Amino acid sequence: MMVFRAAPRLLLGLLLGGGLLVGCDAGGVERDGGGDRSNFNLSNCTIPTGQLADGGVPRNGIPSLNGYTTGDDRLVEPGSEDAGYLADGDRVIGLLFGDQPLAVPHNILWHHEIINIDDFAGRTFAVTLCPLTGSTLAFDRSTVDGAEFGVSGLLFNNNLLMFDRGEDESLWPQMSRGARCGADVGTDLNQLPVTGMTWEHWKELHPDTKVVSSETGHSRDYTARGYPYGNYNAPDNERLLFDTPIDGRRPPKERVLGLPVENGGLAIPFGELDDGSAARAVEVTVGGREVVVFWNQDARGAMAYRPRLDGQSLSFSVTGEGRFVDDQTGRTWTLDGRALDGSARLDPIETAYMSFWFAWPVFQPETALWTDQG
Repeated sequence: MMVFRAAPRLLLGLLLGGGLLVGCDAGGVERDGGGDRSNFNLSNCTIPTGQLADGGVPRNGIPSLNGYTTGDDRLVEPGSEDAGYLADGDRVIGLLFGDQPLAVPHNILWHHEIINIDDFAGRTFAVTLCPLTGSTLAFDRSTVDGAEFGVSGLLFNNNLLMFDRGEDESLWPQMSRGARCGADVGTDLNQLPVTGMTWEHWKELHPDTKVVSSETGHSRDYTARGYPYGNYNAPDNERLLFDTPIDGRRPPKERVLGLPVENGGLAIPFGELDDGSAARAVEVTVGGREVVVFWNQDARGAMAYRPRLDGQSLSFSVTGEGRFVDDQTGRTWTLDGRALDGSARLDPIETAYMSFWFAWPVFQPETALWTDQG
């Protein structure tokens, strides 16, 4: 059942460093009225422009972080003083390129929403978080010839609307995963696989990880335990900034792991995965393809993989200690899909990503919903 919930013309913000920082949750205009959108070309949009909302800041008013590279002194080790802003229970977005791990904390992206990595393990990409929709995605920037992504100041269905800083810029709704206005309209972005989990668990998996330092060049309180511009993270909270249909089958702000296919796909709620056991391996079929989803309770994390290795189909069990073991070779696997003995890695589902439940069916209207009862 769909119901509507809206926050009545909210304007949220925080005075930091002498300036007003307003996050992706900030606004004060109705969906179809007000706001200066003239800085972007909306003439050829393939999304309803009446569903664009002014977030209360101009383009770049929320500053993306830019120019990071493998040897950057803004990427530090877990024991560094500049990583001291993180608590073990804080959430991070984890990426793994070969044997080079990288953690991008939510604490950082609550204030910046986009970090542009120019060269890490030979890759050029952007890691993104929209705090309003809880959506965490990473994109290969080769689609835009390596151009940076910035925060437009606009929202689409409460979701971050990115723009590229190319010569002929376009608008890219994060959860649409492609250009929907401007020169590149109709072009999709290639996603990079990310795993969301607690900082403590990521450090256990990757003690040699690099993590984004608190020395960003901006004056922000990165120690905040929870999104600092409003209590949007509580699962049962129905408070949305702009009116969006809410599918009442799950709590609005419950995290789901989404596996998208054209208009649909599958949403796997954390509340269904969490049956009290330390870990689970759940087999599902999405778009005619077999997928296995790993869940770890302590990590508060899930990720999806193709259950095949060297042409062989795999099935998985979970030991009493919460370890993932495949029934064919007896290997033990980590939450991020690596064999514990270092001999292999499962292929992740690159398009899988986490979001709040309320946002998922808005962008995947024909979605199925996985439940533990089948």
